[in-house]
Amino acid sequence: MTEYLDILMFAALIGAILLGYPVSFTLTGIAVIFAALGWAVGVFDLSLLGALGQRLYGVVTNDVLIAIPLFVFMGVVLQHSRIAEELLETMGRLCGSLRGGLGVSVILVGGLLAASTGIVGATVVAMGMIALPTMLRNGYSAPLACGVVCTAGTLGQIIPPSTLLIILSDVMSNAYQQAQYEKGLFTIETISVGQTFAAALVPGLLLVVIYAGYMLVKAWLSPGAAPALAQPGERPGTGEVLHALVPPLLLIVAVLGSILGGIATPTEAASVGAVGALLLAATRGAGSPRPIVLGGVALLALAVLAHVAPVRLQRDDAGTADWLLGALAAALVAVASWALLVALARAWRGGLLKPVMTSTLTISSMIFATILTASVFSLVFRGLGGDEHVEAVIGAMPGGADGALLFVMALIFVLGFFLDFVEISVILLPLVAPALIVMGHDPVWLSILIAINLQTSFLTPPFGFSLFYLRGAAPAEVTTGQIYAGVIPFIGLQFLGVAVVWLWQPLATAVPAWLF
Repeated sequence: MTEYLDILMFAALIGAILLGYPVSFTLTGIAVIFAALGWAVGVFDLSLLGALGQRLYGVVTNDVLIAIPLFVFMGVVLQHSRIAEELLETMGRLCGSLRGGLGVSVILVGGLLAASTGIVGATVVAMGMIALPTMLRNGYSAPLACGVVCTAGTLGQIIPPSTLLIILSDVMSNAYQQAQYEKGLFTIETISVGQTFAAALVPGLLLVVIYAGYMLVKAWLSPGAAPALAQPGERPGTGEVLHALVPPLLLIVAVLGSILGGIATPTEAASVGAVGALLLAATRGAGSPRPIVLGGVALLALAVLAHVAPVRLQRDDAGTADWLLGALAAALVAVASWALLVALARAWRGGLLKPVMTSTLTISSMIFATILTASVFSLVFRGLGGDEHVEAVIGAMPGGADGALLFVMALIFVLGFFLDFVEISVILLPLVAPALIVMGHDPVWLSILIAINLQTSFLTPPFGFSLFYLRGAAPAEVTTGQIYAGVIPFIGLQFLGVAVVWLWQPLATAVPAWLF
């Protein structure tokens, strides 16, 4: 019985989570209990716990994970501004005259919000409060409308920037290093967040196309389920469409462009996104937009100056031109700082800053608490021999490397019914990913397959987070059963997306190979 303590430990974790205990406390509590049990029966060495301090310190000082709170801040600011509402309203009027067009507009807006906020809850709640009532009023089938809103909101997990992709890049990079050590390679390669972001671009857009295509086919086959708007309203002009689209597109280009172009690290780009979101929110409030626009121009000029002619005044050979460039950079910094102070003052007066900071702290604390306590759990699990059991099970799967990957993908899908994506990423993946990479699977491609699979966990009952978010934001006449029924076809579309990326690997590997 003692040789199965690791299996009992994992089963106890699932059971405790299903009972409703907070995940971070559950991870640590189960780890401590089974460490004591293992030590009592002589199968666990307590001295292993001495590595905890180093592991936890490594997490809190990880440069990659520092980007998470900044991206969360960016998403929460955009959630509290009117950018999402304006996008939905404009795109709805633009596509409403087409049968199924309102559903397509929700999917397109979901993709845009995913690339600018990356927060599933913010997108689902915004569209559940704005788009869902409009769809129901215009005769859309309630299950179909709920399924479209839930699924479009989950695009924030696969389209960068995304907290899931940041966590996955860190986990898979560690797994890749471990796999190389097991192969006897000591010239270690790693996986960067930029590579993971680049790999997710095409699959993310592919999912948008699949969802939109399904929406149009459904409207064609069942006109009563997704009719054209009876009164689509005045079609928005070019200026109105640009006013709604340009701000989020600028933010997307600033964040993703700086990462994929090699101009900034993910953490630096996340700070650009946080500042940019704050400036955009300030333009929606009271007061003249002139200082905000000047600040944005100053920041853009600073970025260009730093890339084209970096200022190095500490050099011994600094000449007059260098000092002039330094003075120009200082002036640009002053203008940008003034604009940022104006934006902060407006956010404070408008009652925006306090809820944004509270939400950012809450979400970031939840993510980091899970990551930190998962380190404790995984250390004890490995000390009980769990990693060896996992490798043995994966290696025994029929079908070789593909059979092992199919088993792991099925396991992730099943766990997605009960666990959050963070929990699966930091508990299960460090155990199974090294074995899969050793078998020959490309780690970048593997990351994207797993990301799409984990995205599905937001849609699977009973604990899919998108379902809960929409339940809280949907009108009273929408039942929980209708929400559950609506997501089932889209779960099938997720399988289709996984299958396409599995069968055509360059969809995930061509862009990062070209850029990096």
